Formats: sequence, structure tokens, C-alpha cells
Amino acid sequence: MSRTVLVFGGGYLGEAIARRAETEGARAVLTSRSAERRQALEAKGVAALDPEDAEALARSAAEAHAIVIAAPPDARGCPGARVLLPALAAAGAYPDWIGYVSSTAVYGDRAGGWVFEDDPLNAASIQGARRVRAEREWLEAGPGLGLTIQIFRLPGIYGPGRSPVDRLRAGTARLVRKPGQIFNRIHVDDAASGLFASMARPRPGGLYNLADDEPAPADVVTEWTARRMGLEPPPETDWTDPSVSETMRRFYLDSKRVSTPAPRPSWAGGRPSPATARGSRRYWRKGDPSPAGRRGTRARSRVAASFLRGG
Repeated sequence: MSRTVLVFGGGYLGEAIARRAETEGARAVLTSRSAERRQALEAKGVAALDPEDAEALARSAAEAHAIVIAAPPDARGCPGARVLLPALAAAGAYPDWIGYVSSTAVYGDRAGGWVFEDDPLNAASIQGARRVRAEREWLEAGPGLGLTIQIFRLPGIYGPGRSPVDRLRAGTARLVRKPGQIFNRIHVDDAASGLFASMARPRPGGLYNLADDEPAPADVVTEWTARRMGLEPPPETDWTDPSVSETMRRFYLDSKRVSTPAPRPSWAGGRPSPATARGSRRYWRKGDPSPAGRRGTRARSRVAASFLRGG
């Protein structure tokens, strides 16, 4: 029987995990409460189930060698923990690996400074505070139930259909400026690769930042990408302008550089992290006209070049 990865959360990242599972010779099962979404996933050849179907969830949990929780927390905590922990107990299941996908929002605002995996958490938003609580839920539940729990903190995810290139082509891009604001990103396939690399070498209680190693201001990346596409940059907008949505404004409250330590002995025998290696290959393929000089210029070129490659 092929290995099975159960993914609680059948969204954008969940689909990337399913694609990666196929290349690894594994089978992915995604969850979604939406019947329409489940049908769409199954039409793509991806197995899907309703997480409220306790019997089906317990069966999948019993079959899974790895479980990824990719759904965001709500006001009551982690929805994955609420249904998966009882399902695992009911099935008497002990998967080899469980990964909770969290967010770098747990670190809060660092005024452009660096954050590291062992830094104290200082969430400044409701969403970040909920992530802190969800991380704690899983880390506290793991030892008592004999489960191997790892936490992965991700910044904004981009990829096909979700990048400055797509927004520029659609005419929906905004050049929102906030002096000093900077952040990391991660390609959806890099995130999936990082999770699978960890599955190969579980580490109970492991905390990992998965990011692109190239923090850069959003407006700089958008402007550079537009010029590379032969387009005029979008009109400039201040982040406090009333036309900027409350959701986007909350995004600009945090400014930080996320450290992703290159040596990953617990994953890959000391080689660079999967996200770093894949990102570097993508950014520096032949044909990337990255000007020599300041690191900031290289960073924006490398990040934007990854968008221009369609992925």
C-alpha cells in the first residue's frame, strides 16, 4: 500500500502538497467542508473528504503515515485539533509525522528587524494570537498522545494565480508604499517541499521558519516586476489611504525579516533548507538580469524573477 498524507485543509497549499505527494510516490487525502470544493479536488484526481464525517476522518487518520494541518485557526482554536485528535484516538492511530502550518504572524512586528525560530512570540494581531494558541494546542497534545508534532511558520504564500504578475496582468495590482516595511514570502511548491523534507526526518517539537531568505518591500517587488513585464507601475497609494482595505492595512502593520537557517541537519544532512535551495535555483537561472551591487537590488530582482517565471 502506498504511503498516505492526510491534509486537513484543501486549499491552495493543500493542493500543492497533493501534487508533491504524487511525485514522492505517496497518496494525498485533503479535507474540505465544501461539497463543491471536494468535487473540484476529485475532478483533479485528488481524494477529498468532509472533516465532519467522523468515520471517514478516522479511517483516513488510521491510514496516514503523515498529517498536515493547513487550515487557519478560528476563535475557538485549531479546527484541525478539534476533529483530528479525537479521530486519532478513536482509530488508535500513531502517524509517523504531524505538521502544523502556522504563520510568521506569531512573531509580531519587529520594525524591520530579524526574527529567529527560537525568538519569543509577540503576536500583534488577532490572527497571530490565534496561531500562537493553535501551536500550543498541538505541542501540548503531542507528548501525551505519543504523537510527533512539528510546527512550520510561513510568511505570505505565492505561486501560480497568486503573484504580482497575475495581479499586474489583471489590472488589480496596487503599489502600496509604507516606508521601512519589509517581509518575506514563500513559493507554494517550496512550502510543500519543506514539509516533505521534514517528513523524511521527523523531530518531535521541531519549530521551523519556511521562507524565501530574500525579504523585500512589497512595493519594490511590484514596481520591478511591472517594468520587467514592460508595463508602467500601478498608481502609487499610501498604506493609510481609505481605498486600502482593512485586511491589507493589517498586513502592513508588521515589518520583519524572517531568518531561515541554512543548515538543516535534522532534514537534509546539513544541506541548505529545501525552500532556500529551490528558491535560489529559481531566482538565479540563466537569463536572470540581476544587477550586481547592493543586496537590496539583488533581493528584489531575485524575488520578482521568480514571479516572472510563472510560478
